[in-house]
Amino acid sequence: MKGVLNDIKEWFLETAKVFRREFGMVFRDAGVMLFFFALPLAYPIVYAAIYNPEVTREMPVAVVDNSRTAESREFVRHADATQAIKICGYASDLAQARRWWEEKKCFAVIEIPKDFSQKIGRGEQGVVQFYSDVSLLLRYRTFLESITELQMATDTQLRERALNTLGVAQAGEGSGIQTEAYFLGDPQQGFASFILPGIVVLILQQSLILGVTMLGGTSNDRRRRNGGTDPLAITASPSATIIGKTLCYVTLYLPLTIYILHYIPLIFAFPHIGEIQDYFLFMLPMLISSALLGLTLQFMVSERESAFIVVVFTSVAFLFLSGLTWPRYAMQPLWKMLGDIIPATWGIEGFIRINNNGAPLALESTPYRWLWWLSAAYFITAYLVTRYKTRHG
Repeated sequence: MKGVLNDIKEWFLETAKVFRREFGMVFRDAGVMLFFFALPLAYPIVYAAIYNPEVTREMPVAVVDNSRTAESREFVRHADATQAIKICGYASDLAQARRWWEEKKCFAVIEIPKDFSQKIGRGEQGVVQFYSDVSLLLRYRTFLESITELQMATDTQLRERALNTLGVAQAGEGSGIQTEAYFLGDPQQGFASFILPGIVVLILQQSLILGVTMLGGTSNDRRRRNGGTDPLAITASPSATIIGKTLCYVTLYLPLTIYILHYIPLIFAFPHIGEIQDYFLFMLPMLISSALLGLTLQFMVSERESAFIVVVFTSVAFLFLSGLTWPRYAMQPLWKMLGDIIPATWGIEGFIRINNNGAPLALESTPYRWLWWLSAAYFITAYLVTRYKTRHG
């Protein structure tokens, strides 16, 4: 019994030594400090500044009015009154409007046909052509929403006018059906409010993996220079090595997590209605699984510079697999399965629901369990990698 207690005590001492040594290794390495601290601190601010303001407003639009009637001028005035459209001028024809487009004086063109008023007067459908620049999807989406609202408002106005002419004004007042939109989780319908909560979680994972793999590559460099042994390494069991390093990384990232997930949304007025204790407890297994994934990926990093290749290669793939750019339910089973083994995938899903929609931690049991399962799985893989390195140098 005494021998077992001594073994346990020795294991804890080894873990503490690894923890302290890893702290020293982090703060002695300028490159690791850059990715552990500067990147998580600066990137959210840079991203938020780039996407601010979040929505596109008052975009210049040219008009080609071939009708030149009171109805066409009224339609243009209503278009100019929308939030997205700002009429920059009347072009004589489509050729001139195209030149303005190429010169970036406008990003869309409204063409009103010659028979616009005549068709409306006969009760027929008046057709207005709208040409939009789709090089920026956010701009096109805003244009489409404004044009759709303008079309519905114009149609309602024409129906009311026709009914009033027939003497049935009461029937023409208002619309038979009225819809009100509530955009849960993103009331401004802003791009930053949509993508930033997921991006910051991915930044946490990738910066952590980059720093961990860089530390592993630096250790391999020292091994090559010293005949297969790392003079700065602590002699400890693989489990003590893994847990000591993981505790070090998670301890360093807990303050950064509070800064990124709590204060950044407050500073930039992003959706932020979740309870801090819920998403803080939720992110704990994501940090653990990310650190263990980094320790696992160290087998791919033979030298310090290789860490950049690993992270650059995985960052784009992790972004697409996370479901931010394409919904996961629409993915093929293979890609969905690959996304399941990435901690940030579940971290993004759970954090957005807690932060943007105010869901309590109890309702996010599925992603929460997945993160703990990934922590256990990556502990095993990290153990095997560390054991192999310990035995074979």
